[in-house]
Amino acid sequence: MRFVIFTHSLVSDWNHGNAHFLRGIATDLVVRGHDVRIFEPCDGWSLRNLMAEHGDTAILDFERTYPLIRSSLFDERTLDLDQMLDGADVVIVHEWNSHDLVKRIGEHRAAHPSYALFFHDTHHRSLTDSDSMEAYDLRHYDAVLAYGGVIRDIYRERRWAKQAWTWHEAADIRVFRPRKTGRKTGDLVWIGNWGDGERTEEIREFLIEPVKALKIKARVYGVRYPEHALEELAGAGIEYGGWLPNYRVPEVFSQHRVTVHIPRRPYSRALPGIPTIRPFEALACGIPLVSAPWDDSEQIFQPGLDYLAARNRREMISRLQAVLFDSKLARELASHGLATIRARHTCGHRVDELLAICEKTGKLAAGKGAR
Repeated sequence: MRFVIFTHSLVSDWNHGNAHFLRGIATDLVVRGHDVRIFEPCDGWSLRNLMAEHGDTAILDFERTYPLIRSSLFDERTLDLDQMLDGADVVIVHEWNSHDLVKRIGEHRAAHPSYALFFHDTHHRSLTDSDSMEAYDLRHYDAVLAYGGVIRDIYRERRWAKQAWTWHEAADIRVFRPRKTGRKTGDLVWIGNWGDGERTEEIREFLIEPVKALKIKARVYGVRYPEHALEELAGAGIEYGGWLPNYRVPEVFSQHRVTVHIPRRPYSRALPGIPTIRPFEALACGIPLVSAPWDDSEQIFQPGLDYLAARNRREMISRLQAVLFDSKLARELASHGLATIRARHTCGHRVDELLAICEKTGKLAAGKGAR
């Protein structure tokens, strides 16, 4: 089949988490023999920031890591949808695309009803910026693919779309897998961008203060850290590594003994059941994980077996201490988490789910295979 995907960016993961999942999904589809065409705007903010900070080197590194997938740049003012969607069987439009583009693709689908059309929502804006999300014209879309049941339910209850399905993110295990290294170079690593006011206090409570209390060697990677945040990290003895290409995360995990998950406030308080992409990737790499509070209402993982949960600063200190000084516990967590990913949460599993959803829309004949 021919899949056409409109994303914010495939090439850049600079403050753009959807690129992680998209790369794995697209690669899996290509390996199965499907034709995958990916389009991203030529002026996307993620790609602009990546190029400004790291130039062509970052693009070349991406292409070496993902030789099977490429994206084409488009200018929304001059794009030719007839050409871009020619022969399409499945079209997926990510929610970071403009309202006008989403509407135009919907109108194209109304005039050419031969393909299945999905809107892909991987953010908390359906709750935190509902006016903007409601303004998307999804009349001609077959369904929404929401990365959590609670977001799916928002679309259903508010009748923003005809149908909505849960399509969780997952780990690309071709890239995210345990790596063998020698001696560990650090104790704790956290990979995450600054919270933009959505998790500032949580970073202090579940990362900075525990590291300072335990006096362990820690390192942080991410972007958009203001000067005062960098000063706080330095004050706790935490090294700051800046932007890290997502495909290099497995190597960094292999050099450390534990990592933490610090969800943004909308996910921890108002949108239960959505872990975001980072825990999937950490567990796939076989590193023990300790998580700040979030409600795994969809039972994606098993707390206490796949990861340890900490409700507050005191518990985070205790859990980290346990993992760092109990090698048996660390091995068991890593092993169980890895097994859970491989059994249920790989991009291959999600492609299977996507193909099943395509059949349920009634737009595709059951069993229609690769070209």
